[in-house]
Amino acid sequence: MSATPTPSATLRPVVARVAGLNLAYFGIEITVALAIGSLALIADSLDFLEDAAINLLIFAGIGWSVLNRARLGAVLAVILLLPALATAYAAWIKFATMAPPAPIPLTLTGMGALAVNLTCAMMLARHRSGGGSLTRAAYLSARNDAFANLAIIAAGLATALTLSAWPDLIAAAGIAILNADSAGDILKAARAEWRAAKAVSESPVP
Repeated sequence: MSATPTPSATLRPVVARVAGLNLAYFGIEITVALAIGSLALIADSLDFLEDAAINLLIFAGIGWSVLNRARLGAVLAVILLLPALATAYAAWIKFATMAPPAPIPLTLTGMGALAVNLTCAMMLARHRSGGGSLTRAAYLSARNDAFANLAIIAAGLATALTLSAWPDLIAAAGIAILNADSAGDILKAARAEWRAAKAVSESPVP
């Protein structure tokens, strides 16, 4: 069995730029989220912070052995679960007031987040099939966040029509589910790398 290929060196500057974009928009989105009381934007801003951390870890992990990349992939899977847990806690607090967020800032911030995530996904798309769990983590994070941003935009429009807090809560729940699903996919890729590394180390030397 052949080992998982080492990520291309061309990935390193790409993940560095993606990390910078995610960190910058985290600052914008968390500011708006706290100002208007949007749980969906809080969850999504944590995604941006998480994505920045993931891409910085990938930047550091490029060039590592297959076994070490598998270990890092397992760590990234755990990181993907953290925003889901934080969102669940914020939802518990939100139920105490059920105040709807301001719909226009919610919608506009979601549109800005979508533009950033689509840009990141396009930058990472050609690397998604190489390098196992590392590149899969980066691509899935950007792709899933783009889907989450569509949910935020829809929540903003629904909030404007209903003046209810439920669209924001539902969008936040969807973001948490996406993160949990991505964590499972990345953990599977990391396990595959682990098995590949073991197969290579245990194969007899000719």
